[in-house]
Amino acid sequence: MIEIMNISKNFGDKKAVSDLSFNVVEGEILGFLGPNGAGKSTTMNIITGYLSASSGTARIDGIDILENPTEAKRRIGFLPEIPPLYPEMTVKEYLGFVYDLKDCRFPREQHLKEICDVVKIGDVYKRMIKNLSKGYRQRVGIAQALIGNPKVLIFDEPTIGLDPKQIIEIRHLIKMLGREHTVVLSTHILPEVQAVCDRIVVINEGKLVANEKTEDLIMAVEGTRKLVAKIVGPEADVLKMLKSTGGVRYAEMLGKRDTDSISYLIESEEKIDVRKSLFYNLSKNGWPLVGLEGMELNLEDIFIRLIDKEKNEQVKKKRGVKQA
Repeated sequence: MIEIMNISKNFGDKKAVSDLSFNVVEGEILGFLGPNGAGKSTTMNIITGYLSASSGTARIDGIDILENPTEAKRRIGFLPEIPPLYPEMTVKEYLGFVYDLKDCRFPREQHLKEICDVVKIGDVYKRMIKNLSKGYRQRVGIAQALIGNPKVLIFDEPTIGLDPKQIIEIRHLIKMLGREHTVVLSTHILPEVQAVCDRIVVINEGKLVANEKTEDLIMAVEGTRKLVAKIVGPEADVLKMLKSTGGVRYAEMLGKRDTDSISYLIESEEKIDVRKSLFYNLSKNGWPLVGLEGMELNLEDIFIRLIDKEKNEQVKKKRGVKQA
């Protein structure tokens, strides 16, 4: 649905995006992450046609955004970080204005009513936008993105400045919209990505750092997987078995937690999941596994490691050039 092929964007001597490529398939919710200044907003502005790329190609539903911008933009609904609202208009007036601006071809009243029902703004439909709460303004911003029923929705920091209740509501709304639209969600709030997105693209200094399914992103980071297992059985024999299990690099006893079970820390070899082997070995010895808790890195830890890894690789390359 979205194809980004070797996109680069220069602002004078500064390279904001450098040879960036990734795809977003139909019906997918993609999390687009990166630190401040990474090139996220520039990339989204290129995808939506607000900026032209210095080189490379961006296609929406197979249509080049530069060669046929009108048709490509009909397929895009965009919510920038600051929603493009007119405070002196009522919600009804504003959505009608956007409807005309987009030259929408759906029946006006029915289409706008359906959108208001989806984003739950029917109760403020006749109120002035300047009198709405931040949460309702965000919903109105999402509503304008939905006019024309575009195939692609692009949201830039949709929950910034909202209270916890509003954040949860907007996350649920984005998840629901992902059932019928392809969604790109740019945010720096990592739990948001973890809760909503199917896949994550991470960029740093305009370059691709990671492109993984959300649940597999940890595999993009070098390191081990840590588990805490509660096992009923003779301490010395259990510890010996754990250390001899294929893929286990380290095991130690943490101490008793329950009346008859002992807790053990288990670290796997790099990028190896030892849970199945552990289960089979315990079953074979007749030692009950009464608890297993993962100590995997959270998305915030992974994000930091990915960025640090990228920086370290750049330093190595620079040193290699100087030595050569």
